[in-house]
Amino acid sequence: MSNVNRGSKKSTDVRASRAAQSDSRADRKVSDDERLIAYRNAMYQSALPQLPEIDGYHVCWLTTTNPRDPIHGRLRLGYELIKPEELSGLHIETIKDGEHAGLIGINEMVAAKLPMNLYQAFMAESGHKAPAREESRLRETAESIKRQAESMGGRVQIGDGMAELRDEDSALPEPDFY
Repeated sequence: MSNVNRGSKKSTDVRASRAAQSDSRADRKVSDDERLIAYRNAMYQSALPQLPEIDGYHVCWLTTTNPRDPIHGRLRLGYELIKPEELSGLHIETIKDGEHAGLIGINEMVAAKLPMNLYQAFMAESGHKAPAREESRLRETAESIKRQAESMGGRVQIGDGMAELRDEDSALPEPDFY
């Protein structure tokens, strides 16, 4: 058997340097604020710039590539595509060619605005009224199942989660969406 020196001073130095780096990283404490920033960057990083506010309107970005939510459907709902002259004084990218040429846009996204009264109505419907109707249906279904079981001599126990749904007086007031 030959006695081969597989290690060298250089490789030993590199390993020691890596170990020191590893130790220094292990000693560094990450604050909760740093973790929150990292979380935000990972989860909510946006490639689209924030659109400036337009009085009386909610502004947003719409996709031009979703066949289930086409731009013409949004236009029928009352959305309006934003023209660059509406945001004068700002350097905002415009779409160079195609159906939306000359409008504010980035890649497949186009800037739009919706009158605030419609925005409030849409948000109240999808964020308050529709969930309240679903709660009501769940409450009615649970009560119906209970009555049916009782009529057959059975018993159904309605759990804690349904108690809040049963209490119509505890319904939340309709919020303002801004």
